[in-house]
Amino acid sequence: MAHMKQTPLNASLSNDPEALLQRIRDLEERCRKAEDALLALEAHNRLLGDSSPFGIMIVDRDGRVFGVNRKMMDILSWPADQDIRQLDTLTYPLLADSGVSSVFQSCIKNKSRMTSDHACLQGTDDCAHLRFHISPIIEPNGGFNGLIVFVEDVTELKMAEESILASERKYRQLFESAPVAMIERDAAELKAYLDGLRADGIADLGAHFDQHPQELARCFGMIKTVGCNSAFLELMEAQDLRELDTGFASNNSNTEFMRMARAVVLMVGDGNMAGEREETFVSLKGTERSIFSKYLPLAGHKETLSRIIIAIVDITNRKHAEEALRKSEQRFREQAMRDNLTGLYNRRYLYQSLTDLVDRATLNQSVISVIFMDLDNFKGIVDTYGHLNGSRAIKEVGLAIQETLEPPAYAVAYAGDEFVVVLPDFDSSQAVAQARRIQAWIRDRVFLSAHGLDVHIESSFGIATFPNDAGDMTNLLAAADQALFEAKGDGKNKIKTVEK
Repeated sequence: MAHMKQTPLNASLSNDPEALLQRIRDLEERCRKAEDALLALEAHNRLLGDSSPFGIMIVDRDGRVFGVNRKMMDILSWPADQDIRQLDTLTYPLLADSGVSSVFQSCIKNKSRMTSDHACLQGTDDCAHLRFHISPIIEPNGGFNGLIVFVEDVTELKMAEESILASERKYRQLFESAPVAMIERDAAELKAYLDGLRADGIADLGAHFDQHPQELARCFGMIKTVGCNSAFLELMEAQDLRELDTGFASNNSNTEFMRMARAVVLMVGDGNMAGEREETFVSLKGTERSIFSKYLPLAGHKETLSRIIIAIVDITNRKHAEEALRKSEQRFREQAMRDNLTGLYNRRYLYQSLTDLVDRATLNQSVISVIFMDLDNFKGIVDTYGHLNGSRAIKEVGLAIQETLEPPAYAVAYAGDEFVVVLPDFDSSQAVAQARRIQAWIRDRVFLSAHGLDVHIESSFGIATFPNDAGDMTNLLAAADQALFEAKGDGKNKIKTVEK
């Protein structure tokens, strides 16, 4: 530590003991504040160090540890009850056996910065590779004061690097023959350009491209295609790399392409190209495909992004299958709520839906009307023409009712020749008008004509309205049913509302 320069007290202080004492007090207070600030800084640094996902260690010029965070203690398997300052990195077996000690010795000797990969010191299942980033600590006067070491778990990255860098020839062979579509791209020019935009004060690149959409296509054009395999050409429906690059340029007006281009450019801007995503794009021949892409910068190119491998799996068929399954499930749910004969909703749907509508109407202070109806003298039709034609007639009546309705109104095949019509936001007078439309539509229609018959049908209706006639779903249906009963008793072919 540099020594404070001694400044002689002036003569006036020497002759004034009280002033001298105050000067000493002031100096003590400054020292106390400096110590407090130093302690706070040390506590802050310790908190940062213990929160770091990296192992951090400070080593003096003799190789002994005099600073370490919690993560590094775990990596070194150092007992918590032992002083870490007793650890000599040049002789500690865990470091010596793994070759780390020799790297430390070289850094201390040459006072140089090094990055060195080693097998995980503890050999756990989760960790297989560690990367040591070692830098010399150089004082302002140029003196060497030890090493600072950062250690990260690079197991997954190392596995990827080893699979790619083990052999360039094998890599190329695998790249070209891989059944998965692969493309290698160079985004160094784009990254440098985006870094320049940020240096010029453009912090939000997304907002910048929203304001200057023409800039996006130009930026994406800065990404160069280094190579691709035949599976990628097949996926893109291109003959060769030249056609591929030309096609990319001509696709600049395609909405899906530009959306994908924006995502990729922003990924480059963030410097985070190690990831995966699902997206939709259109091939050069206009075929829309769903793909799963995994991006991986090659080792040694993470800073510049000059070599990025993109593996692409065509998941179009899987997406189609998922969509077909979703539609199938939707149809199944729909069918479970439909009457098999008429195609109208069934009672299960009625009870569920009408309950929800009543709850909503209660909150909104709105009205709902329900029509309970059946066909007059329908037994005579069955006795005359048979049960099969009776079922056919009910099906045609269901279609006739449905033709008079506009959503959200809907019809229900309740039982036999009975139907229920639900009319959200219809008051009693509006419901009566709707019942008349249905009654006339049925009365004026000729049924079973497709089967060589001439059948005319009349119908009766009972109407109840929430909340005037009933306060819940069950009583609303019961009130409409009672009104229907009264209509039938009044000579049929009638429309009755709830009598007060």
